[in-house]
Amino acid sequence: MAMILEHVNYSYGVGTGKEFHALKDINLQIGDHEFIGLVGHSGSGKSTLIQLMNGLLRATEGTIYWDGQDIYDKSFSMRSLRGQVGLVFQYPEYQLFAESVIADVEYGPRNLGWSNLDVEYRSYEALKQVGIGENLLDVSPLSLSGGQKRRVAIAGVLAMAPKLLILDEPMAGLDPSGREEMLTLLSKLYEERQISIVLVSHNMDDVARLAERILVFSNGGIVMDGRPDEVFSQPEKLMEIGLSVPHATEIAMALRAHGVALPGAIYTHEQLRAA
Repeated sequence: MAMILEHVNYSYGVGTGKEFHALKDINLQIGDHEFIGLVGHSGSGKSTLIQLMNGLLRATEGTIYWDGQDIYDKSFSMRSLRGQVGLVFQYPEYQLFAESVIADVEYGPRNLGWSNLDVEYRSYEALKQVGIGENLLDVSPLSLSGGQKRRVAIAGVLAMAPKLLILDEPMAGLDPSGREEMLTLLSKLYEERQISIVLVSHNMDDVARLAERILVFSNGGIVMDGRPDEVFSQPEKLMEIGLSVPHATEIAMALRAHGVALPGAIYTHEQLRAA
């Protein structure tokens, strides 16, 4: 599995006289079993990028390849792409519409033309994996708690067996325990399903904890792309473009400013304690 973006540009309002260039010459490759954190300030291009990757938007210029195929080729199936590149929106209400939880989760795989047996099996397995019990299968998804709604939305995407899972701010609005449960779930999905995950988040602590690679966006372009230790070893650069750093990095910076010698990049509390 690989998604490749070559010289991708995207502009809103083309031909209106109020054109806005949201993405500028994006070159990016996502391979098998990568956990990527996607960060950037509001308006940096993150949301536009993930909608292009899922086929919801079409690039103004450039090419996107999925498994070696140009997704804009006339023979390419966008329905197949959206089954393999699953996108979970920040607000689960945008994805939940059926009268029951189970009907909602089954909707995606049914649209892919799978047999009833496959649809039912994959839907039950997805709900089980995200922690939604049988007692909630016939409940309206809109009556659930915020955390449960997010889990059902994720299950609806997982039921289609995606190779790449994209999540837009999945921890937003959750209380501390709900946030911890979601972080644990994402880590579990990454290991058990052996899929690639792109996590869009403004919370640098969450990204530092889960991501193995970090993409930093600013003004429609990728300004940093590297391992967490490479990215968080440059806190001044992150702050220059209006981003925060993990709490552990903040503390390490303050200690260094007071003359405390600390080794290397520090971006998790475990690393800070060890140092």
